[in-house]
Amino acid sequence: MIETQEISKTYRLGDIKVRALRKVSLKIQDGEMVAIIGPSGSGKSTLLSILGCLDVPSKGVYLIDGKPVEGLNENQLAAIRREKIGFVFQQFNLLPRTTALENVMLPMYYSGVRPKMRLQNAMEALAAVGLSDRARSHPNQLSGGEQQRVAIARALVNKPTILLADEPTGNLDTQRGDEVMRIFQKLNRENGQTVVYVTHDPFIARHTNRIIQLVDGRIVSDELVADPFDAGTPRPDDLMTTHWGTVENDEEDA
Repeated sequence: MIETQEISKTYRLGDIKVRALRKVSLKIQDGEMVAIIGPSGSGKSTLLSILGCLDVPSKGVYLIDGKPVEGLNENQLAAIRREKIGFVFQQFNLLPRTTALENVMLPMYYSGVRPKMRLQNAMEALAAVGLSDRARSHPNQLSGGEQQRVAIARALVNKPTILLADEPTGNLDTQRGDEVMRIFQKLNRENGQTVVYVTHDPFIARHTNRIIQLVDGRIVSDELVADPFDAGTPRPDDLMTTHWGTVENDEEDA
């Protein structure tokens, strides 16, 4: 479903060249649940932005369903983001003056969905995250975990095949973070949703069956940590220690 072929991303800050990604190649199959983990500045959020068609690589090839993204115009990229990809961020980004139901319905206004279907789809999405009874509540009436679940429902409402999450538990305590990760697991197990999420927390990373580690813009490990058909099985304690590894600096342009 998702494939990158030696993608690199370089930013320029004045005269300074920042190599965010360096020749990253990976494949993520339909129905996988994958954690991308690494320290601050490792390039994980940059990689997720490219996978979500929010950014483009400086070099290399990115393919979705075997088709290269390079060369697509903004309308075509927007269609992919609207129809194929759901996004969840660390910040909940809910509109404060609207109810949970109205927040979830918002993406469908841009998709031309009829009002009756908007209501039905939004209620189904809220039910999927266990918030049917909070549909009429405003964000300030919801806990942090409930707000993030509303954000997940909003990401699901257009029925995307890929769900991308950037530090989805970063603003939550351990218990609420665990609840959110269990929702991702359920979506992956029961709906076959492809889930890719970024985290710096090894405990959160263990909620999946595959962990990709980035350091200095390079993949330093890509390992299966649980049975692919039992995503989210906790790792044994002796496997929970994360070692970021080292990457040799070079002068090669990204």
